[in-house]
Amino acid sequence: MQHVAIEPRGEELSLAERAYRAIRDRLVMLEIRPGAPINEDQLAQSLGVGRTPVREALKRLQYERLITTYPRRGTFATDVNITDLAHISEVRQELEPLAAAQAARRATAADRAVLAGALRELGSVDSRRPGADELMRLDLQVHRAIYAATHNPYLEDTLVRHDNLATRIWCLFIDRLSDMAGHVEEHGPLLEAIVAGDAEKAAQLARDHVEGFERAIRAAI
Repeated sequence: MQHVAIEPRGEELSLAERAYRAIRDRLVMLEIRPGAPINEDQLAQSLGVGRTPVREALKRLQYERLITTYPRRGTFATDVNITDLAHISEVRQELEPLAAAQAARRATAADRAVLAGALRELGSVDSRRPGADELMRLDLQVHRAIYAATHNPYLEDTLVRHDNLATRIWCLFIDRLSDMAGHVEEHGPLLEAIVAGDAEKAAQLARDHVEGFERAIRAAI
């Protein structure tokens, strides 16, 4: 199975950061199922790192509500609770338009090249007919590229965390969603607006996208 790169390439990452990103995306994509126990030794072995980077990664992931630790029971992937959808959407409906607008205003030439590359990948979705896993990874790639282009680390961090939680909900209901490719392709006009520097249009398209996501999930429940 071909995996779309979720993170920008060319970064020199610490072992702890590599472990964090790998475990995070396994949790987000439900490759580690909700409620599943987290085994540090198994994770370290599968990632080819020691237990210390894994332990550091798990501390961050607990803060991000992707894992939870119970006294005397151990550490587990958090459950996906559909009642969280309204809370997550409430945050994203305010911050996603802000991020899109700021990305349109602040994106560097390098940012716009990354966003244009994501736009080209979106344009090939119909011809490639990718599977659900690849579509979800492409969706994450697009969102994270937009957040990075805001050049506001606090906004980026907040939105990455909430998008991760929203993606877990989406993955849970993926078999019931009728037009997943269409939802991902919606990012095309949004990316075009950002690359063109049209902040107002980008903000409106981002708001529409978040509202459409919530409606699609509620219809699938």
